[in-house]
Amino acid sequence: MGDAKVIPFDEGDRRRARESAGRPGEPGGPEEERAAGGAGGGLDEALARGFAFLRRRLTGAYEVDEFGFDPELTDEVLLRLLRPLYERYFRVEVRGIENVPAEGGALLVSNHSGTLPLDGLMLQVAVHDRHPARRQLRLLAADLVFRLPVVNELARKAGHTRACAEDARELLDRGELVGVMPEGFKGLGKPFAERYKLQRFGRGGFVATALRARVPIVPCSIVGAEEIYPMIGNSRVLARLLGLPYFPVTPTFPWLGLLGAVPLPTKWTIEFGEPIETADQPSEAAEDPMVMFQLTDQVRETIQHTLYKLLVARRSVFF
Repeated sequence: MGDAKVIPFDEGDRRRARESAGRPGEPGGPEEERAAGGAGGGLDEALARGFAFLRRRLTGAYEVDEFGFDPELTDEVLLRLLRPLYERYFRVEVRGIENVPAEGGALLVSNHSGTLPLDGLMLQVAVHDRHPARRQLRLLAADLVFRLPVVNELARKAGHTRACAEDARELLDRGELVGVMPEGFKGLGKPFAERYKLQRFGRGGFVATALRARVPIVPCSIVGAEEIYPMIGNSRVLARLLGLPYFPVTPTFPWLGLLGAVPLPTKWTIEFGEPIETADQPSEAAEDPMVMFQLTDQVRETIQHTLYKLLVARRSVFF
């Protein structure tokens, strides 16, 4: 198998131009491709695309960037596998997508929950499929993700990278949309009794990164993920033995084995808030603890308030 090409940073604009060809209603867009692959004689086109994709993979005629992101594999395989979960199982409703910038760098900050990080994956699909510019979301993930076999490779291919300031700054400087979930494992593994109560957002490192890159911060609130695996207990002994931050006990797991790992089919809502601009802050703001505290608190309060608003408005966990 041939070696894949590496995309230099200055090819970001050309890649985004190629991605923009996938906007709804434009020839060659994903909607048109999916329609062509359905009933009405589109099987030949779907097979031709599939064989062409396999040929490029076998010959190495595809591109990855310095972080390992593989745009073609993400679009043609990974997002296609996630889309049924997004559209039919969780039936994700997206609001405020116009608040996500159409171009240039931006930091998307979201709450984190659900025992397993499915919320990050659904957020990635939402941004790509619902944004007019079909932008790719580059998620910052915990080190544990990159220590797991197979998961490490898939995460890199999907555009995820380590949650460190250096990687985030590089991506933002080259005009990428970067996603961060500051609660980390504290949010992901919190007990069901504390659902939708935001945990600490750390020391505001994500705010400092946005200030240095002079990019807007977009608050994002996700409702529905908290109930997919109601965590009623945490086996700390097993967590230590397995090297995990927690070992969840739910009404179905581990009692039902692998069947207990099937998430509940909750109804999700993802809402993007108005961007919080940082370009108007002085250049030394990233070194000012008071500025970082105020912006961190503003982002956290915006997300928390939106979560409460969405919870009051929803009719049911499942509908």
